[in-house]
Amino acid sequence: MRTIQKRQSRIGGLIVPAITVSFLAYFAIHAHSGKYGIEAKAELTRDLAVKSARLDELEDRRERLERRVQLLHDGTLERDMIDERARRALNVTTPEEIVILR
Repeated sequence: MRTIQKRQSRIGGLIVPAITVSFLAYFAIHAHSGKYGIEAKAELTRDLAVKSARLDELEDRRERLERRVQLLHDGTLERDMIDERARRALNVTTPEEIVILR
């Protein structure tokens, strides 16, 4: 009985490591620059900072508007607020007033 022995080539031993390295490279590239990668995280952090600042501005504006509405909405109306609203709605001034146009 004869056995046929095959000589192992060097290329055959490199196939599995080459496939493994290519898969690892694929996942490493996507971990760095993919949709949920490191670069995307940095961009999301910048967007979060910008939008947080915008939210703070809007909250301040809302508080100011709520205070003005509260002055008009309470049972006790402020005379200055009523006067200001009436003059603005009717577009009326007195001769001793100074008008600043915006």
